[in-house]
Amino acid sequence: MKQINCNGKLVDLSSAKIMGILNITPDSFFDGGKYNVPIQIISQVEKMLNEGTTFIDVGAYSSRPNADHVSEIDELKRILPIVKLILKEFPETLLSIDTFRSEIAKQCIEAGACMINDISAGKLDEHMLQTIADLHVPYIMMHMRGTPQNMQQQTEYDNLLKDILFYFSERIAAAKAAGIIDIMVDPGFGFAKTLEQDFELLNKLELFKIIEKPLLVGISRKSMIYKTLETSAKEALNGTSVLNTIALQKGASILRVHDVKEAMECITLVKSLSR
Repeated sequence: MKQINCNGKLVDLSSAKIMGILNITPDSFFDGGKYNVPIQIISQVEKMLNEGTTFIDVGAYSSRPNADHVSEIDELKRILPIVKLILKEFPETLLSIDTFRSEIAKQCIEAGACMINDISAGKLDEHMLQTIADLHVPYIMMHMRGTPQNMQQQTEYDNLLKDILFYFSERIAAAKAAGIIDIMVDPGFGFAKTLEQDFELLNKLELFKIIEKPLLVGISRKSMIYKTLETSAKEALNGTSVLNTIALQKGASILRVHDVKEAMECITLVKSLSR
């Protein structure tokens, strides 16, 4: 049974769960600038909770390709008040913090968040792994090369799947050595990968079972959908549901999404297949 400990609450990931996205960055690729007023934030969190999300993932640093760099001070100024606001309104919320900086992680966990979602798997902050271990919180590590500013120039692999699986074996070993207990992996769709590589990754997603860690998939409204369909992120909900369904059938434990209701429907329908 795949269980993680979130603020003393055991969450069973042997049945798939939803992680709802709350971007408080002004330049996020889909909903940038949409949630920056307290009443809008509370309303969106309440909507996601009512629709069945298990986790809310809060990020204050856009990681889209070529995103603007945000200083640590500005990231903290953006995110910490939001963490406090959400937990004041909804104290039981399981908040995940989308950051690669250990100081942001530390302050947000101390404010009541329960897990860290790190796009760099500890590679952009040498103190991150030890900080997570000291905080005793679950850790999501993602595959990426470089930084959001230069990752799309780093898409050459000897063997895509082998290289990514090797990367995780190395990062998981480092995390375990630091003392981290609950580890999840995210293959990083759209991060240092071409559209063709994104689809190769999804097609072979079941190979990640070899890692024996819960698998998070974040493909919600991404360019692999809307560029393939020649539409836009705004029009990519149907495509998101299609690919989320495939991800669930290939072993995804957590779907990180903008649209909770539709993702919950995917989980319910896929679950019905195995009854």
